[in-house]
Amino acid sequence: MPAKSRTYQPARVAAALAAQTGALRDAVRRLCDRPDAEEALARPTRLGEWRVRELLAHLAVQIEWLPAHLDDPAEGRAPLDLPRWVERVGALGPLLDEQARARAADGFDGDPASVAAAFDRAADALLGALARPEAADPARRFEIRLGSMALTDFLVTRLVETVVHADDLADALGRDAFPDAFPHDRQAVAAVTRMLADAFAELVPGGAVELRVPPYAVVQAVEGPRHTRGTPPNVVETDPLTWIRLATGRADWADAVDSAALSASGERSDLRTYLPVLA
Repeated sequence: MPAKSRTYQPARVAAALAAQTGALRDAVRRLCDRPDAEEALARPTRLGEWRVRELLAHLAVQIEWLPAHLDDPAEGRAPLDLPRWVERVGALGPLLDEQARARAADGFDGDPASVAAAFDRAADALLGALARPEAADPARRFEIRLGSMALTDFLVTRLVETVVHADDLADALGRDAFPDAFPHDRQAVAAVTRMLADAFAELVPGGAVELRVPPYAVVQAVEGPRHTRGTPPNVVETDPLTWIRLATGRADWADAVDSAALSASGERSDLRTYLPVLA
Protein backbone atom coordinates (compact mmCIF):
# COMPACT_ATOMS: atom_id res chain seq x y z
CA MET A 1 0.00 0.00 0.00
CA PRO A 2 1.28 3.48 -0.72
CA ALA A 3 2.65 5.20 2.36
CA LYS A 4 0.11 8.00 1.86
CA SER A 5 -2.65 8.90 -0.56
CA ARG A 6 -1.36 9.93 -3.95
CA THR A 7 -1.94 13.53 -4.93
CA TYR A 8 -2.52 14.62 -8.51
CA GLN A 9 -1.41 17.87 -10.12
CA PRO A 10 -4.56 19.76 -11.24
CA ALA A 11 -3.07 21.25 -14.40
CA ARG A 12 -1.56 17.92 -15.47
CA VAL A 13 -4.81 16.02 -14.88
CA ALA A 14 -6.82 18.65 -16.76
CA ALA A 15 -4.40 18.53 -19.68
CA ALA A 16 -4.59 14.72 -19.81
CA LEU A 17 -8.39 14.80 -19.74
CA ALA A 18 -8.47 17.39 -22.51
CA ALA A 19 -6.14 15.26 -24.65
CA GLN A 20 -8.06 12.03 -24.01
CA THR A 21 -11.34 13.78 -24.81
CA GLY A 22 -9.78 15.05 -28.03
CA ALA A 23 -8.75 11.52 -28.97
CA LEU A 24 -12.31 10.33 -28.38
CA ARG A 25 -13.76 13.21 -30.39
CA ASP A 26 -11.50 12.34 -33.33
CA ALA A 27 -12.49 8.67 -33.06
CA VAL A 28 -16.21 9.51 -33.06
CA ARG A 29 -15.79 11.80 -36.08
CA ARG A 30 -13.94 9.07 -38.00
CA LEU A 31 -16.59 6.55 -37.01
CA CYS A 32 -19.44 8.78 -38.16
CA ASP A 33 -17.69 9.53 -41.48
CA ARG A 34 -17.43 5.85 -42.38
CA PRO A 35 -19.63 4.51 -45.21
CA ASP A 36 -20.93 1.87 -42.78
CA ALA A 37 -21.42 4.32 -39.90
CA GLU A 38 -25.07 3.34 -39.32
CA GLU A 39 -24.06 -0.30 -38.96
CA ALA A 40 -21.10 0.60 -36.73
CA LEU A 41 -23.29 2.64 -34.37
CA ALA A 42 -25.58 -0.37 -34.02
CA ARG A 43 -22.79 -2.80 -33.15
CA PRO A 44 -22.99 -4.53 -29.76
CA THR A 45 -20.48 -3.75 -27.04
CA ARG A 46 -19.13 -5.78 -24.13
CA LEU A 47 -21.34 -3.67 -21.84
CA GLY A 48 -24.52 -5.72 -21.63
CA GLU A 49 -27.24 -4.52 -23.98
CA TRP A 50 -25.52 -1.28 -24.94
CA ARG A 51 -24.80 -0.71 -28.59
CA VAL A 52 -22.11 1.73 -29.71
CA ARG A 53 -24.82 4.43 -29.67
CA GLU A 54 -25.49 3.90 -25.95
CA LEU A 55 -21.77 3.75 -25.21
CA LEU A 56 -21.22 7.13 -26.90
CA ALA A 57 -24.26 8.54 -25.11
CA HIS A 58 -22.88 7.36 -21.76
CA LEU A 59 -19.55 8.97 -22.55
CA ALA A 60 -21.32 12.22 -23.37
CA VAL A 61 -23.13 12.14 -20.01
CA GLN A 62 -19.84 11.58 -18.21
CA ILE A 63 -17.90 14.36 -19.92
CA GLU A 64 -20.83 16.78 -19.69
CA TRP A 65 -21.17 16.28 -15.93
CA LEU A 66 -18.45 18.75 -14.96
CA PRO A 67 -19.62 21.69 -17.11
CA ALA A 68 -23.25 21.02 -16.16
CA HIS A 69 -22.57 21.05 -12.41
CA LEU A 70 -19.39 23.05 -11.82
CA ASP A 71 -21.36 26.00 -10.45
CA ASP A 72 -23.79 23.98 -8.33
CA PRO A 73 -23.94 25.13 -4.68
CA ALA A 74 -22.40 22.78 -2.11
CA GLU A 75 -24.89 20.63 -0.19
CA GLY A 76 -22.45 19.49 2.50
CA ARG A 77 -22.06 15.90 1.34
CA ALA A 78 -19.56 13.66 3.11
CA PRO A 79 -15.96 13.66 1.83
CA LEU A 80 -15.19 11.05 -0.80
CA ASP A 81 -11.72 9.97 -1.86
CA LEU A 82 -10.75 8.01 -4.96
CA PRO A 83 -10.57 4.51 -3.37
CA ARG A 84 -14.06 5.02 -1.92
CA TRP A 85 -15.31 6.19 -5.34
CA VAL A 86 -13.88 3.00 -6.88
CA GLU A 87 -15.54 0.94 -4.16
CA ARG A 88 -18.98 2.56 -4.41
CA VAL A 89 -19.53 3.72 -7.98
CA GLY A 90 -20.75 0.27 -9.08
CA ALA A 91 -23.88 0.83 -7.03
CA LEU A 92 -24.86 3.55 -9.52
CA GLY A 93 -25.01 1.04 -12.39
CA PRO A 94 -28.82 1.11 -12.87
CA LEU A 95 -28.87 4.92 -12.77
CA LEU A 96 -25.99 5.17 -15.26
CA ASP A 97 -27.78 2.76 -17.58
CA GLU A 98 -30.95 4.87 -17.37
CA GLN A 99 -28.98 8.04 -18.09
CA ALA A 100 -27.23 6.48 -21.09
CA ARG A 101 -30.50 5.29 -22.61
CA ALA A 102 -32.13 8.67 -22.08
CA ARG A 103 -29.14 10.47 -23.61
CA ALA A 104 -29.10 8.01 -26.52
CA ALA A 105 -32.66 9.09 -27.29
CA ASP A 106 -31.63 12.74 -27.07
CA GLY A 107 -28.96 13.46 -29.64
CA PHE A 108 -27.54 10.00 -30.29
CA ASP A 109 -30.52 8.40 -32.07
CA GLY A 110 -30.21 10.27 -35.34
CA ASP A 111 -28.01 9.93 -38.40
CA PRO A 112 -24.21 9.63 -37.96
CA ALA A 113 -23.61 13.35 -38.59
CA SER A 114 -26.03 14.19 -35.76
CA VAL A 115 -24.26 11.75 -33.44
CA ALA A 116 -20.88 13.33 -34.20
CA ALA A 117 -22.32 16.82 -33.62
CA ALA A 118 -23.83 15.77 -30.28
CA PHE A 119 -20.51 14.34 -29.13
CA ASP A 120 -18.71 17.48 -30.32
CA ARG A 121 -21.01 19.61 -28.15
CA ALA A 122 -20.29 17.47 -25.09
CA ALA A 123 -16.55 17.62 -25.73
CA ASP A 124 -16.62 21.37 -26.25
CA ALA A 125 -18.52 21.86 -22.99
CA LEU A 126 -15.91 19.87 -21.06
CA LEU A 127 -12.97 21.62 -22.70
CA GLY A 128 -14.53 24.96 -21.86
CA ALA A 129 -14.92 23.97 -18.21
CA LEU A 130 -11.34 22.71 -18.04
CA ALA A 131 -10.12 26.12 -19.28
CA ARG A 132 -11.73 27.89 -16.32
CA PRO A 133 -9.33 28.89 -13.49
CA GLU A 134 -11.20 26.88 -10.86
CA ALA A 135 -10.44 23.65 -12.72
CA ALA A 136 -6.78 24.09 -11.68
CA ASP A 137 -7.59 25.07 -8.07
CA PRO A 138 -6.25 22.34 -5.75
CA ALA A 139 -8.62 23.47 -2.98
CA ARG A 140 -11.79 23.35 -5.09
CA ARG A 141 -14.31 20.64 -4.22
CA PHE A 142 -17.02 19.12 -6.38
CA GLU A 143 -20.07 17.24 -5.19
CA ILE A 144 -21.48 14.13 -6.84
CA ARG A 145 -24.13 11.68 -5.67
CA LEU A 146 -21.59 9.66 -3.70
CA GLY A 147 -20.04 12.57 -1.81
CA SER A 148 -17.79 15.62 -1.97
CA MET A 149 -14.53 15.16 -3.87
CA ALA A 150 -11.51 17.32 -4.51
CA LEU A 151 -12.19 18.64 -8.01
CA THR A 152 -8.87 17.21 -9.23
CA ASP A 153 -9.90 13.76 -7.94
CA PHE A 154 -13.19 14.10 -9.79
CA LEU A 155 -11.25 14.86 -12.98
CA VAL A 156 -9.30 11.63 -12.38
CA THR A 157 -12.64 9.78 -12.38
CA ARG A 158 -13.37 11.37 -15.77
CA LEU A 159 -10.02 10.02 -16.95
CA VAL A 160 -11.20 6.57 -15.87
CA GLU A 161 -14.41 7.01 -17.85
CA THR A 162 -12.71 8.26 -21.00
CA VAL A 163 -9.85 5.73 -20.98
CA VAL A 164 -11.91 2.67 -20.07
CA HIS A 165 -14.76 3.46 -22.45
CA ALA A 166 -12.39 4.37 -25.28
CA ASP A 167 -11.10 0.82 -24.86
CA ASP A 168 -14.70 -0.45 -24.94
CA LEU A 169 -15.24 1.48 -28.18
CA ALA A 170 -12.11 0.00 -29.73
CA ASP A 171 -13.24 -3.48 -28.70
CA ALA A 172 -16.66 -2.97 -30.29
CA LEU A 173 -15.35 -1.54 -33.56
CA GLY A 174 -12.40 -3.91 -33.98
CA ARG A 175 -9.03 -3.60 -35.65
CA ASP A 176 -10.53 -2.17 -38.84
CA ALA A 177 -11.23 1.03 -36.90
CA PHE A 178 -8.04 1.11 -34.81
CA PRO A 179 -5.40 -1.12 -36.47
CA ASP A 180 -2.66 0.24 -34.19
CA ALA A 181 -4.85 0.36 -31.04
CA PHE A 182 -6.83 3.33 -29.76
CA PRO A 183 -4.58 6.42 -29.50
CA HIS A 184 -4.97 7.06 -25.76
CA ASP A 185 -3.24 10.04 -24.20
CA ARG A 186 -0.19 8.67 -22.35
CA GLN A 187 -0.71 10.77 -19.23
CA ALA A 188 -4.37 9.74 -19.08
CA VAL A 189 -3.42 6.06 -19.12
CA ALA A 190 -0.72 6.70 -16.52
CA ALA A 191 -3.14 8.40 -14.10
CA VAL A 192 -5.80 5.70 -14.48
CA THR A 193 -3.23 2.92 -14.02
CA ARG A 194 -1.89 4.50 -10.83
CA MET A 195 -5.30 5.27 -9.40
CA LEU A 196 -6.60 1.73 -9.90
CA ALA A 197 -3.39 0.23 -8.49
CA ASP A 198 -3.55 2.52 -5.45
CA ALA A 199 -7.22 1.67 -4.92
CA PHE A 200 -6.42 -2.04 -5.15
CA ALA A 201 -3.69 -1.67 -2.52
CA GLU A 202 -6.05 0.20 -0.20
CA LEU A 203 -9.06 -2.04 -0.69
CA VAL A 204 -6.99 -5.26 -0.41
CA PRO A 205 -4.47 -4.16 2.24
CA GLY A 206 -1.30 -6.03 3.02
CA GLY A 207 2.22 -6.57 1.83
CA ALA A 208 2.31 -10.16 0.60
CA VAL A 209 2.11 -9.41 -3.14
CA GLU A 210 3.90 -6.81 -5.20
CA LEU A 211 1.85 -5.59 -8.17
CA ARG A 212 3.98 -4.04 -10.90
CA VAL A 213 2.51 -2.14 -13.83
CA PRO A 214 5.54 -0.60 -15.53
CA PRO A 215 6.27 2.15 -16.13
CA TYR A 216 3.53 3.69 -13.99
CA ALA A 217 2.81 1.83 -10.76
CA VAL A 218 4.20 -0.50 -8.11
CA VAL A 219 2.13 -1.31 -5.02
CA GLN A 220 2.06 -3.96 -2.31
CA ALA A 221 -1.23 -5.58 -1.35
CA VAL A 222 -2.90 -8.75 0.00
CA GLU A 223 -2.74 -9.85 3.61
CA GLY A 224 0.24 -12.01 4.57
CA PRO A 225 3.97 -11.73 5.25
CA ARG A 226 5.23 -8.31 4.18
CA HIS A 227 8.18 -8.15 1.83
CA THR A 228 10.90 -5.74 2.95
CA ARG A 229 14.07 -6.46 0.94
CA GLY A 230 15.43 -8.55 -1.90
CA THR A 231 13.28 -10.22 -4.53
CA PRO A 232 9.60 -10.32 -3.50
CA PRO A 233 8.27 -13.87 -3.16
CA ASN A 234 4.94 -12.99 -4.80
CA VAL A 235 5.00 -10.76 -7.86
CA VAL A 236 2.35 -9.88 -10.42
CA GLU A 237 3.42 -7.87 -13.46
CA THR A 238 1.44 -6.67 -16.44
CA ASP A 239 1.12 -3.75 -18.86
CA PRO A 240 -1.10 -0.72 -18.18
CA LEU A 241 -4.02 -1.54 -20.46
CA THR A 242 -4.17 -5.16 -19.31
CA TRP A 243 -4.20 -3.97 -15.70
CA ILE A 244 -6.96 -1.45 -16.45
CA ARG A 245 -9.01 -4.18 -18.13
CA LEU A 246 -8.50 -6.59 -15.23
CA ALA A 247 -9.27 -3.92 -12.65
CA THR A 248 -12.53 -2.98 -14.39
CA GLY A 249 -13.71 -6.47 -15.29
CA ARG A 250 -12.92 -6.27 -19.00
CA ALA A 251 -10.30 -9.03 -18.99
CA ASP A 252 -10.18 -12.52 -17.51
CA TRP A 253 -7.25 -13.37 -15.23
CA ALA A 254 -6.66 -16.84 -16.71
CA ASP A 255 -6.79 -15.51 -20.27
CA ALA A 256 -4.27 -12.80 -19.40
CA VAL A 257 -1.91 -15.40 -17.94
CA ASP A 258 -2.35 -17.79 -20.87
CA SER A 259 -1.66 -15.03 -23.40
CA ALA A 260 1.45 -13.90 -21.48
CA ALA A 261 -0.10 -10.45 -21.00
CA LEU A 262 0.40 -11.04 -17.28
CA SER A 263 3.00 -12.91 -15.23
CA ALA A 264 2.35 -14.12 -11.69
CA SER A 265 4.89 -15.87 -9.47
CA GLY A 266 4.53 -17.09 -5.89
CA GLU A 267 1.84 -19.01 -4.05
CA ARG A 268 -0.11 -15.84 -3.15
CA SER A 269 0.13 -14.19 -6.55
CA ASP A 270 -3.26 -15.28 -7.92
CA LEU A 271 -5.32 -12.09 -7.56
CA ARG A 272 -8.49 -13.17 -9.36
CA THR A 273 -10.40 -13.37 -6.04
CA TYR A 274 -9.91 -9.63 -5.57
CA LEU A 275 -10.81 -8.52 -9.10
CA PRO A 276 -12.37 -6.48 -10.51
CA VAL A 277 -11.46 -3.49 -8.37
CA LEU A 278 -14.06 -1.28 -10.05
CA ALA A 279 -17.23 -3.14 -10.95
